[in-house]
Amino acid sequence: MTTLKVAASTFPFLYSHDGLDALKHLQSLGYDIYELMIFPPHCWPAELSAEKRRSYKEWLDGEGVRLSSLCYPLLDNNPNSVDKLMRDYTLDRYKEAVDFAAEVNCPYVIAIPGPVNSLINPPHEWMLNWFVEAMQELLGYMNGTGVDLLLENVPFTYLPTAQDMVDTAKMIGPGVGINYDICNGAFIKEDPAEAIRMMGGLIKNVHISDSGPDEFKHEKLGGGIVKPGPVAEALKEIGYTGDTVLEIISDAMQPGTDPDGDIRASHEVLAKAGWEPLRTS
Repeated sequence: MTTLKVAASTFPFLYSHDGLDALKHLQSLGYDIYELMIFPPHCWPAELSAEKRRSYKEWLDGEGVRLSSLCYPLLDNNPNSVDKLMRDYTLDRYKEAVDFAAEVNCPYVIAIPGPVNSLINPPHEWMLNWFVEAMQELLGYMNGTGVDLLLENVPFTYLPTAQDMVDTAKMIGPGVGINYDICNGAFIKEDPAEAIRMMGGLIKNVHISDSGPDEFKHEKLGGGIVKPGPVAEALKEIGYTGDTVLEIISDAMQPGTDPDGDIRASHEVLAKAGWEPLRTS
């Protein structure tokens, strides 16, 4: 049986490294598959010179390593804002991510529905229609680029569940897949293994990390609510051949943090549960 592949996210290094330096750093830890965060000043396509864009491609090709996905986190953007200017702004940034993904042979750009966090949110149908409309435009923009669109489940959005991802992907159109975040599913008390079986072949990329049951985090694996063993079994049952991204969020700029140690420790947990071991040489 094929061993599940492990990638590492540049999330811990948003402020300590630029994107390319973060990739090189993760390579020094033993990784050759990476999820690159699209976030300024870390890696912001609109601000990358032609020379810098080429340097990503040249390094990836020269080292024989690859990107699993580009992720534009839901921080300063909102694809279903009541303000059309914000919706348009967000869509433009996604288009820039698609252009960059095509240049560096990255197969997926991950999109996240907008947040719900006010005392009176817009009607669910409005937000859903805005998001679907934007993603349909983005899907058309992707045509011929070699880049595919993935939706991610996130607890503080209005589409938090695996079933939401399936239903919304179908509304947007053929070819839309899912980036299933195991920790996000577990935090809303969804059974990640059963969700994986339900989504089946729609899953193209996976995020994994850990959290306590009350405060939402993306910490190193071990001791929290995420149980990797059943997840590995479910992924193998559906014939999953994609990557599992260690999305550990531990800011390398903050005193007392150890993202390198967190990533290594998490990979050890994964290796014991059925994923490939960390390369040591």
